[in-house]
Amino acid sequence: PFSCPQCGQRFQLKQILAMHQKVHSREKHFGCADCGKRFRHKHKLLIHRRIHTGEKPFACSHCGHRFRQKYHLIRHQR
Repeated sequence: PFSCPQCGQRFQLKQILAMHQKVHSREKHFGCADCGKRFRHKHKLLIHRRIHTGEKPFACSHCGHRFRQKYHLIRHQR
């Protein structure tokens, strides 16, 4: 296992540790070309971009309502 030097949390994969370590940093390397908002993680930027593109890839199988984030679909279906 790999341990975070800042907090001691342990991870099975070195790549997951590297992603976790960004939590301890204030740096935001990924910027939105449309509005300039910046993010620490690339996947957060990709989710944000859906605001500008209008993409809603997650659809409710019961009513057809669409969502930008899977979490919102799951919350809707409860």
